[in-house]
Amino acid sequence: MRADRLLAVLLLLQTRGKMTAGRLADELGVSRRTILRDVDALSIAGIPIYSEGGHGGGIALDEHYRTTLTGLHTPELQSLFVSGNTPALRDVGLGAASESLLLKLLAALPAAQRPAVDHLRQRLMVDPAWWWQDNQLPAFWDDLQQAVYEDRVIETTYEHYDGSIVERTLRPYSLISKSSLWYLVAERGGDMRTYRVARFHSLRLLDERFTRRPDFDLPTYWREHLQSFVDHFSEYGCTLRIHPERLAFVRWLMPGRWQELGTADERGWVTLRLVMDSILMAKMLVFSLGRAAEILDPPDLAAAVLADAHDLMQQLGTAASEQREP
Repeated sequence: MRADRLLAVLLLLQTRGKMTAGRLADELGVSRRTILRDVDALSIAGIPIYSEGGHGGGIALDEHYRTTLTGLHTPELQSLFVSGNTPALRDVGLGAASESLLLKLLAALPAAQRPAVDHLRQRLMVDPAWWWQDNQLPAFWDDLQQAVYEDRVIETTYEHYDGSIVERTLRPYSLISKSSLWYLVAERGGDMRTYRVARFHSLRLLDERFTRRPDFDLPTYWREHLQSFVDHFSEYGCTLRIHPERLAFVRWLMPGRWQELGTADERGWVTLRLVMDSILMAKMLVFSLGRAAEILDPPDLAAAVLADAHDLMQQLGTAASEQREP
């Protein structure tokens, strides 16, 4: 509807500032000519909107103009109430504010729209938290937030995935919560890096401040980081034949990292192609499945599992012998 598009034009200009007609057209999925007609219509309606030609030009609102949001549609209102307060908001001290905001919004709704909101709240919920999570925040959590908000340099000790511990001086940019885990985006040595907060052993807030990169955009960085993680995570592939009773477990444990090959054999066993970050993860999966898995490929995985099983049997045998000794 044109009315929705006109409101969208106002909101885009109000939140982003000056934009070209082409950029607005791309955002709203219409032609540049349509955007220019919309600008004329808004101007005729008394909205202080103007356009500038030439290099650096574009369409903008008067800097003192602010539209008052009214007439929210029912789906827009429902989307605000789908999920309640999340643990992530509580972690950063915004849990109570979030609950208060939704309560105020609900109280301000017209009576005709309240049943629709309650109808959806009782039928749909989005819970971003993982089943198991550590509710204890690190002792330096407040200092870390302060460093991010105030652009303060920090000195840390950090534990890598392989268990090695290093000292790092970082320029903290952003905090991100994903699946109940907090991550820090920080600059070190001119490069942007991502650190899991739970792996910091210590953190010291320095008086030194830094200047953020003007071209840094958190949503863009995180989107590219996720894609890079997926590309590098899927470095090791293996093919297993899985007992039907354990198939659901494997699919649950490795969502998005398995592909079913062909049909089940005469016993009902299913062949899966799996991708993961290392042979270590593959061995852990095979050991957890025990007799419910057969290794088809690669041969080095079967040899590695056999060698580890042999070492484990020797270790258990030695321990049993020592326990039997008087």
